[in-house]
Amino acid sequence: MNAINHAATALLINRKWPGVPIIPVFISVQVIEFIWVVLNIVGVETTTTEPVVRALNDIHLTHMPYSHSVVTAVIIAVAVWWVFSSVLNRPAWGVALAVGVLSHIILDIATHVQDIAISPWNGSAKLGLGLYSVPSLALLIETFYGVGCWWFFRGTRKLLAFIIVFNLAALSFYSLSIPGPEQFFAGRAQLFAAFVGVHIMVGLGGVGVLAHSRWRTLGSAKVLSYLLPESR
Repeated sequence: MNAINHAATALLINRKWPGVPIIPVFISVQVIEFIWVVLNIVGVETTTTEPVVRALNDIHLTHMPYSHSVVTAVIIAVAVWWVFSSVLNRPAWGVALAVGVLSHIILDIATHVQDIAISPWNGSAKLGLGLYSVPSLALLIETFYGVGCWWFFRGTRKLLAFIIVFNLAALSFYSLSIPGPEQFFAGRAQLFAAFVGVHIMVGLGGVGVLAHSRWRTLGSAKVLSYLLPESR
């Protein structure tokens, strides 16, 4: 799923669990993708492309069992939940951040072709509902999802505009007839991974800035004290 819509998921989580600081929420919804970026850049996971890249269909997430597998996502989610619930004594934070982690793999299963492994082990079956096989429909549904997150959060018009524009800015990736930066990624998987990393950061940063006035969260002065164990 487009990075901006994973970022928009943080709006849903903040609305449901308003006491959780937003930066950990941002990290939770994109931690799987951050791992993917790093593993692709260092060559542990593999992305391949067609000789000419015209759209998303020409980029293949060939081998990503460590970052994008159901088992990996569950392990990370459980670990996050345990640390925040048991170690830091913040059970609501643990649940919210675990949901953030799991939201990423669920949304990717809904959009990707069958490239999401069930487990990191060789021979694992792969999941994906294949929405990206119809790119124009995928973009439409993803944009509606991002707008839905905005509506649930009751964000500003500027935030709505940012979500819509950020989705439309990726239009060339979803259309064979519109040229765009995707053409430069043919045979350059590591460059594509780096591009995705920048794309993620811009999306998170934009949502963070434009939703700042309406974040339902703790005051910044209280965050550190809430991270420390309660006095007995």
